[in-house]
Amino acid sequence: MPVEHYENFPVASLLMPAHLREPVEAIYAFARSADDIADEGEVLSRHRLAQLNDYRVELDRIERGDTSVDPMFARLARNVHTHALPVQLLRDLLDAFSQDVVKKRYADFPELLDYCRRSANPVGRLLLHLYGHTSATQLARSDSICSALQLINFWQDVAVDWRKNRVYLPQDSLARFHAEEAQIDKARVDEHWRALMRFEVDRARAMLLGGAPLALELPGRIGWELRLVVQGGLRILERIEAVGYDVFRHRPQLGKADWLLMAWRALRMTRGATPSSADSRDTQTRPRA
Repeated sequence: MPVEHYENFPVASLLMPAHLREPVEAIYAFARSADDIADEGEVLSRHRLAQLNDYRVELDRIERGDTSVDPMFARLARNVHTHALPVQLLRDLLDAFSQDVVKKRYADFPELLDYCRRSANPVGRLLLHLYGHTSATQLARSDSICSALQLINFWQDVAVDWRKNRVYLPQDSLARFHAEEAQIDKARVDEHWRALMRFEVDRARAMLLGGAPLALELPGRIGWELRLVVQGGLRILERIEAVGYDVFRHRPQLGKADWLLMAWRALRMTRGATPSSADSRDTQTRPRA
């Protein structure tokens, strides 16, 4: 799950095996706190970066086996050592948060994916280490899911990010579809905007579906958790499409009916129905061009 938004976290925690809730909560507390430093309040950039660097010092302390006086890092240290979690993955998260402070635009998709590699993928990899499923294929599929969910979050929150002077839509994609940042500022939805968003939505969906087999490889409740996360991402994409890509006036959110639909689709996955583009759109109202 992307660390910027934990809308699914309460449900995920209910499905989490009891013995893993403590390390997951420790990781969550670290990620949420660091993300707030990068994003919340009226703070100068240099102060945000200095605070994030303090977090790096704490991670170095954990790696050396030193004791932290900060309760959050003391808790994180216990779980890192108990579960042999790679500290570098936590550093990657801090690098992404620091990047958010200073970098507001992305030239192309590879540059954006490099950000996702550090902002989202470490969370999935940390969870796989907790689960004990860390084959190369499983890690690669986790990366696809996490990066896709991060992208979906970006397309869902174009207007929210604009208010923070951030544009995650790749600049070359804007140019390719003759869209411009002025449209975001004015919340103008036209054929150029729809073509741009359709392209990015389809690209995120393909990535998510590419990693989806991991949800069938993981056993028990953790497999169910991931199936719901995958279906949640697909459902958000449907909702973006259903409003004609007008995420300015209709920010997609999941309600109770969506969770029921997602649970049914997750059950279908369990019974052997691999999620597909057609399956992810079986109740969708297609937007008008």
